[in-house]
Amino acid sequence: MMKNYAGIEDKFASFEKASILLQSIPYDGTSTWGKGADKGFEAFMDASENMELYDVETGTEVYKRGVFVLPEVSEKSSPEAMFKASYAAALSAIKTGKFPTFFGGEHSISIGLIKAFYENFKNLTVLQLDAHTDLRPEYHGTPYNHACAVFDASQNCNLVQVGIRSMDVEEDIYLDRKRCFFAHDIQEDDDWMKESLSLMTDNVYITLDLDVFDPSIMPGTGTPEPGGMEYYQMLKYLKKVFKKKNVMGFDIVELAPIEGNRISEFLVAKLYYKMLTYKFERHGR
Repeated sequence: MMKNYAGIEDKFASFEKASILLQSIPYDGTSTWGKGADKGFEAFMDASENMELYDVETGTEVYKRGVFVLPEVSEKSSPEAMFKASYAAALSAIKTGKFPTFFGGEHSISIGLIKAFYENFKNLTVLQLDAHTDLRPEYHGTPYNHACAVFDASQNCNLVQVGIRSMDVEEDIYLDRKRCFFAHDIQEDDDWMKESLSLMTDNVYITLDLDVFDPSIMPGTGTPEPGGMEYYQMLKYLKKVFKKKNVMGFDIVELAPIEGNRISEFLVAKLYYKMLTYKFERHGR
C-alpha cells in the first residue's frame, strides 16, 4: 500500500478530498549513462515525509488542498508500451478535473504525458526546464527515448525551452532559437523571464528535468551538466509562470538518488511542494 504524500493525514490524502494527483512513472529503460531514475520516486517520498509543510515564503500549507497518490504506471516492457501507458495515465488524470502531477523515471515518460495534454488543451505551451534540448526525432531505434523527450511537442504545440546547455548538432534544425533560453544567456539578468513568458500561451504544461539545476546543488541525476540554474533563480521564475499562466499540470523527471547523500531528493521534495504552493496560493491563504 502506497504511503500518503509527505506523511499527511488521511483526511488530506483521499481521492475525494484531493485537489492534486501525484503519480509515479518509474521507467528507466532508455537512459544511456547514469541509471537510477526508477528509484527516484521512493527517495522523493521519503524526503517529503521529513519536510516541514509550512511554507515560510507564502505563509500557506498547500497540502491541505489534498494530495492523492495514484497507483504507479509500472509498464517497463518497451519504450513504445511505456509511451502508451503514460499517455493513458495522463488522459485518465486529466478527466478527473483535479491538478495532475507526475514523477519519473527518465524523461521519456513525458512524451505520452505531453501528448495527452496538448490533445486536451488547445493552444498549449510546453515549458521545458532542462539541460538538454531532447529534440532528436528518434534515438537508439525508437522515438520514445529520453533524448526525444520534447521532439513531438516541438512539432505539435508551442515549446519554450529554458536552461539548455547541451545538444547534438543534428538537433539544431529542430531548435527554435527564439524560444530557447540557453543557460549561458540567463545568468546576467532576469530580463529573459519576462521575454519567455511573452512567448507562452495562457495554458502551460511544465516538464522539468532535474539536470536543469547546477550539479553543485543537484548531483543526483543521470546526466549532470555544469553551469545549471540555481534554486532561488528557479523559484523566482516558477512563481512568475504560475502567477501569469494557467499551469495545467507538470512532471518532474531524472532524480537518480545517490546512496549516502540525500541532498538531491530533499531539493526535489522542496521544489515539488513549492510548485504546488505557487499553483494554489492565488486561490487564497
